[in-house]
This record gives sequence, C-alpha cells and structure tokens, in this order.
Amino acid sequence: MTFKLSSRAVIGLAALAAGLVFADLAFAQATAPAAAPAAPAAPTFNKGDNAWMLSATVLVLLMTIPGLALFYGGLVRSKNMLSVLAHVFYCVCAVTIIWVIYGYSLAFTGGNAFIGGFSKAFLAGVTTDSQAATFSNGATIHEFIYICFQMTFAAITPALIVGAFAERIKFSAVVLFIPLWVTFVYFPIAHMVWYWAGPDAITDAAKAVASAAAGAAKTAAQAKLDEVNADSGYIFQMGAIDFAGGTVVHINAGIAGLVGALLIGKRTGYGRELMAPHSLTMTMVGASLLWVGWFGFNAGSNLEANGGAALAMINSFVATAGAALAWMFVEWAAKGKPSLLGALSGCIAGLVAVTPASGYSGPMGAIVLGLIAGVVCFFFCTTIKNALGYDDALDVFGVHCIGGIIGAIGTGILVNPALGGAGIMNYEISKIADYEMMTQVWAQTKAVLLTLVWSGVGSAILYKIVDVIVGLRVTVEKEREGLDLTEQGERAYNM
Repeated sequence: MTFKLSSRAVIGLAALAAGLVFADLAFAQATAPAAAPAAPAAPTFNKGDNAWMLSATVLVLLMTIPGLALFYGGLVRSKNMLSVLAHVFYCVCAVTIIWVIYGYSLAFTGGNAFIGGFSKAFLAGVTTDSQAATFSNGATIHEFIYICFQMTFAAITPALIVGAFAERIKFSAVVLFIPLWVTFVYFPIAHMVWYWAGPDAITDAAKAVASAAAGAAKTAAQAKLDEVNADSGYIFQMGAIDFAGGTVVHINAGIAGLVGALLIGKRTGYGRELMAPHSLTMTMVGASLLWVGWFGFNAGSNLEANGGAALAMINSFVATAGAALAWMFVEWAAKGKPSLLGALSGCIAGLVAVTPASGYSGPMGAIVLGLIAGVVCFFFCTTIKNALGYDDALDVFGVHCIGGIIGAIGTGILVNPALGGAGIMNYEISKIADYEMMTQVWAQTKAVLLTLVWSGVGSAILYKIVDVIVGLRVTVEKEREGLDLTEQGERAYNM
C-alpha cells in the first residue's frame, strides 16, 4: 500500500519533530547541574617584564663591580687600592652563595613579621616555572630572576659598609663580619620592609569578603583577608614604603659603617697627615658606573617594564643631577673652589636620597629631594664630621645613612598625589588610597628609627664578636706599609 502525503502534512511533521528536539534540549538544560563559575585567570609571565628584569639585575651588579669598587678604590691611598677592591669583590662572591643557600628564604618567605623561614633554603621548590609577584594583579616574573635581582641588593649593601673603615681593617675580619652581618642584620631588615603576600593574594581575599554572605561565611572570609595582610614584614605592616632600598640598603649600611669606624678607630695619622685620594679619575669612572647601574637599582625595583619604571628612571636622572649641582655650588661658596670630588659625592647623595622615593615621587619633587640631599650631606661630610672627629674614611655615614634618612622621610611627603606623587595602591579596593601626610611621615620615621637601632646595635655586637675571634685592626706597622702588601700580598701599581 502506498501512502501519499501532501506538502502540508510534510511541513507539519517537520515542525512537530523540531518541536520535540527543542523541548528535549530545554528539558536537558533545566535538569543539568549548574555550571561552576569560571576560575580567575592564573597570573602569567610577560616576556617584556622578564627581559627588563634580567637587564636590571645585571645593571645592579655593574653598580658594585666595577662601579663601587672603582669609586672606593680611587678614594683611598695607592697602597690600599687592592685592599678595597678585594673587600668589595669578596662581598659579592660571599653573599651570592649565602643568598641561594638560605638568604633568599629568610628574606622572602613567610615566617613571622621579623624574619622568614627555611622553606626555600637551597632554593627548594624553585623551578623555571616558579612565579614571583610584581605590583600588578595577574602579572608575574620568573622567580629565578627575582632571586637574582634581590641577590644583587644583598651583595652591594655590605660592600657599601667597607668604605667606612677602609685602610685599617684586617681582611680576615671582613671575611668573618660580612656573612654574620647579612644573616643577622640585612636579611631581617629586607624581610621587614619588603616581604608581603603580593597583590593577587590581597585582591582575591578582599573579593571573597565582598561576595561572602553575612554571618559565618563573611567572618571566615574576613579572617582570611586579615591572615593575608598579616603575611608581611613588620615595617611593611606599619605602612612604611621604600621603593628601592632607602632603609634596607643605605641607612642599614650607613649606620653599620659608622659603628665600625668608631669601634675600629681612626687611621694612623688621621688629622695630621695628608690622606688624599690617589686617583680621582678612577673615582669619576666609578661614580659614573654607579649612576648608570642605579637605573637597574631604582627602575628595576618596579619589577615591570611600564610607566612605574619610567617614573623611577626620570627621578633617578633629575634628583641625581640636582644633588650634584647643589653640593658643587655649596662647596664653591664655602671653600672657594667647586671640586670634582664634591660633585661626585653629591651625585651619590642624590642617588641615595631618591632610592626610596623613585617610584613614588613626581619628577619635580625628586629635584627638590636631590637639592636638599646635596646640601645636607655636604654639611654632614664636612662640618659635622670635623666637629665630632670620627674617621669615616669614605663618608659612608654622611652620604648613605644621612641621604637615606632624607629620602625615606621625604618619600612620605612626595608620594602625595597633590604634589605630583604616584600615591600608594590599596589592593583591597584596587585604587590609590587616601593620603594623610602626618600618618605617612610618621610611618616613615618609625621605619628609619627601627633600622637605625636594629643595624646599629646588631652591628656593634657583631664587630665585637669578630674582634674576639680574629681581631679587627691590623698593626700600625702593617697599616703604614699598606694593606695591599700586608694583607693581599700584591701591589696595585708596579712602576
């Protein structure tokens, strides 16, 4: 039997079939379990940021060797040239090994507010896929790069100290003091100032609080946010800011240098014999290398190749130039001649002062900061030093400690957006926080005071320990002959 369907019947059957299909799909969707919300995108590496941070790390190494080594070497007498170079080079090598064994772990892992733990000792768990947070949500760099970058900071800081007691300390004393100092002074200060959970941890915890229902869920979410905020260093929790190391590097090293100079005593003949620099040409080269390398120091501390790094770069230009000019003209007015050494000293003072402010201040504020640092540091390296009579051979205290204090406290003022500053990001609300000058300046002042006490007292204890074990100072005979021959067994110049 043959059935013939009209065109209308065919259309009707097709419509019925389509209806059944759509009804089945609708039923399936209605009865299917709800899809889980999309997980937030994992932080990703940015090759540009990685490339910049690799370059910045090498620039900071350039600051120390050869920059700082040549700057210091030219300032001492020729018979002690190699001694200073050996001290600086030893600092870099010794701290590099200590850093990867346990230094990085103590400085940049959770533990308590004053020191980290040993969870990353010997770089345990760090691989080529490990991430280190930057200052932007969802952006990271490779952790190995961050380890190397912070390693160069750890290396240059004790190298700064050796200039204060140059020309009269035993090499064996330096060999013992440096590992003790970075362990008990530098690593804790670095942890207290720079360790925190990172922007993503804070932002995610704050979002969880905002989305949590009232009651137990809200309480638990808030507790988690509080825990994340507490996972940071003591000075960080105070609200103090230090972009690139005013407290961690310069005040820390500067006060340790002064304590060492006082405990070791003055150089034989100090104040009676001429102790002029043997090569200001070499010092000029070293200072110039320091300025170049300092762009890695300051702009690199932004951890990303963006506008923040550009701000730190221009500030490192203008503050430095302002300080060099300020020192030069003040010296010209006070002594009748504008010396090259004065301009170079002002250059370093400006770099020191702008270090904590480099990513926070506006360029005009950075110029003012540099001008103030040039004048004040000149005053401390001449009038105050002569009045008190201490022998800080290469003005580590007058430039680094005093310049660091000016910069650290000045940062609390210049960060103000009303003065052209960048402000301070509040990651809980993802915007710049409201600024209160007295609150911020007081936080900066407390950070300065804590650093002075921690480093000053801690360094004094360590110097005494070293003095008991190996002795701090060479004999008068060895000092007069020169440390190059008596301590290193060689001459810088054979002519």
